[in-house]
Amino acid sequence: MPDEADPSLLAVDLGLRTGLALYGADGRLRWYRSQHFGSNAQLKRGAWGVLNELPGLAHLVLEGGGTLADLWAKEGTRRGIAVQRVDAGTWRRTLLYPRERRAGADAKAHADRLARGVIDWSGAARPTSLRHDAAEAILVGLWGVIGVGWLPGVPNAMRR
Repeated sequence: MPDEADPSLLAVDLGLRTGLALYGADGRLRWYRSQHFGSNAQLKRGAWGVLNELPGLAHLVLEGGGTLADLWAKEGTRRGIAVQRVDAGTWRRTLLYPRERRAGADAKAHADRLARGVIDWSGAARPTSLRHDAAEAILVGLWGVIGVGWLPGVPNAMRR
């Protein structure tokens, strides 16, 4: 298991129900989860706490915008973490084939399948159920690790 102080990348699917996915510098998913923040104030404290638990965090990738993104970005920047924002359309164009993105329901199903492939390929704990926000965070993180050069692309073993 990689050392928690090794460089890592945290992907966040923004919302009061937030998806989180942590990747190591080997490009593998370490953990993922869904966390509910009841208010912006709780989210601000929660972002501080999550980032505080990750001493080797080098990259923070946020899907979404607005006030929630600003809270995470401000805290990440304050800590010297490289912060990047991405929208769903951008990472989907990189990770999903055009035929997998044609219809919204199809895109969600293919994204869920790819997220499960990432979990299996990484050797991360399998979910009893995979919440949509956690699956999105996993894929935002995959997009992020490809972007920073930790993986050259989506490994074929992730695609089922």
